[in-house]
Amino acid sequence: MLNGLAKKIEIRMANAINAFAIRKEELVAGKEESVDKALELEEQETAAEAEKVDGSAGEGAEQTESPAIDEMEQARAEAADMKDKLMRLAAEFENYKKRMERDRGLALKYREEQVFKELLPCIDTLERAIEQFKKTGNSADLLAGVELTYKGLMTALEKFELLPMRSIGSPFDPNIHEALAMEETGEVDANCVVREFEKGYMYKDRLIRPAKVVVAKKTETAGDSR
Repeated sequence: MLNGLAKKIEIRMANAINAFAIRKEELVAGKEESVDKALELEEQETAAEAEKVDGSAGEGAEQTESPAIDEMEQARAEAADMKDKLMRLAAEFENYKKRMERDRGLALKYREEQVFKELLPCIDTLERAIEQFKKTGNSADLLAGVELTYKGLMTALEKFELLPMRSIGSPFDPNIHEALAMEETGEVDANCVVREFEKGYMYKDRLIRPAKVVVAKKTETAGDSR
């Protein structure tokens, strides 16, 4: 559940980065177009001034020059506007990225919260069993409370895909079993687990604790001992 939330936050950040890159390219393209237009108009202005120096510019030339200057100023204003929009977009994206990083940090900080919520009822049941035993001294009530606590705890762990392994009767596997002793028995086949000291546990598809077991060995007969 928590991994899914962190993944959603990462996806949202990736989408925002892509959107920012696309918008940035659009604004840069618009800015370049405005700059090119401004340069073109500036060239026209230079040509008009050259004609004036050559004596071909008079009152009519001044009237022709004025619209070119106005267009150039407009192009410069558009370029400045594009630059301002680009800077605003960059600032907005930076704020969004910080917000996503903060949300992801909070999700990681409190990632165990749901686990603890599931475990609290188990603690409540155990506390009630202890209090009942103190009042009555009835061990059967205490045992019943402990059993309820155990069942509730295992149910809570199963919700998070933490499951005990079943080892008794299965062939010994050094990858998931830790052999503490060997025992002659006819209950199970040789080289199979006959007893468990501690259960092994799997979290999803990962072993988090091997089972500590006693492994069966073949019973020796009188003829074998000679």
